[in-house]
Amino acid sequence: MNAISITWQPEGAFHHVGFVVASISNSVHGFASMLQADWDEQVFHDPNQGVRVSFLKSRRAGDPLWELVEPADEKSPVHSFAAKGGGLHHVCYVVENLEQALAAARSLGALITRQPMPAVAFGGRRIAWIYTRNRLLIEYLER
Repeated sequence: MNAISITWQPEGAFHHVGFVVASISNSVHGFASMLQADWDEQVFHDPNQGVRVSFLKSRRAGDPLWELVEPADEKSPVHSFAAKGGGLHHVCYVVENLEQALAAARSLGALITRQPMPAVAFGGRRIAWIYTRNRLLIEYLER
């Protein structure tokens, strides 16, 4: 099912942790139980990124969201990762200005792996991706 945007928003700048799975429907209940989190059953298909995503909200105030990321097809950038069992993929931070955040990351030696683009799960708000020198994949979500 596609919707306009997620309704849950964490309190701080640390927005979510992304975890790649082969199937959201086969994984979500185990994640929700283990993380003591709620699931609103929304699954977003994002053709720009080649994935389907869904979010879990912790029952503990102040925690970031958990995002389950499923490849939309065999061309998905996370397909091979999911086929190998998936796992922890990225962290996401909300930023005020995407261009400034990318410039700051670049000045620290990060590679921009995906230029700004609208994201279906965030109602068209722009995201971008960086890869740091210490091999951390970070998604920036523009406020």
